[in-house]
Amino acid sequence: MLPLLGVPMIEWNLRRFLEFGIDRFFINLHYLPEVLRNYVGDGSQWGAKVSYHYEANILGTAGGIKSFEDQLDEEFFVIYGDIFSQVNYKSMESVWRQSKGVVGMQRVRKANHYIDADVVELDGSDRVVAVHPKPHSAVYVNVYRMAGIFIFRREILSVTQKDSYSEIGRDMLPAVLKTGADFRGYLCDDYSKGIDTLQKKEEAESYLREQGFSEPLSLGSANGRKL
Repeated sequence: MLPLLGVPMIEWNLRRFLEFGIDRFFINLHYLPEVLRNYVGDGSQWGAKVSYHYEANILGTAGGIKSFEDQLDEEFFVIYGDIFSQVNYKSMESVWRQSKGVVGMQRVRKANHYIDADVVELDGSDRVVAVHPKPHSAVYVNVYRMAGIFIFRREILSVTQKDSYSEIGRDMLPAVLKTGADFRGYLCDDYSKGIDTLQKKEEAESYLREQGFSEPLSLGSANGRKL
């Protein structure tokens, strides 16, 4: 619900997915769930359909997805709630379609500084060969930051126990690699930012102003620009 130029991040992200024809959403809730429910509702004001799951106890990024397992299609996108994304999802899906037999794909970025991030190592075909969750106790030569945007096949959730705490980077991906499954990295330069500090919020708003947006935005119109 953190506002960027007056519009909550959740709305920016919903609208971005809708631009690419994705209109079914599942939102995991814990802290102040009524705030987000009251704002987003069933999503019909944007032409979307939204379902929720409330966690009484936090289950982690993978555990939260597991709660929706029976409702999900065979393939689906995942985005962390603190990510502001302008990723071209059609381009990401195109690479996914070309990667036969892959159980998952994550958006990654080349990393020189990664003390605050989970990172992965890739081989020459962008296959993930190692995962290094934070905190780090070693220095890695050729690693990529996990950027919080994924495409999964539903079968990937088989390594995660329902109602158990599980993180994608720390728990699920290492378990997937142990099975020998093919999991890929997706490298692209589209703008996205994990917003966990006021400085990063200001950086995202500066980016939006550079793209022609101005504050305050009126909801639904974005000063004449599409969100």
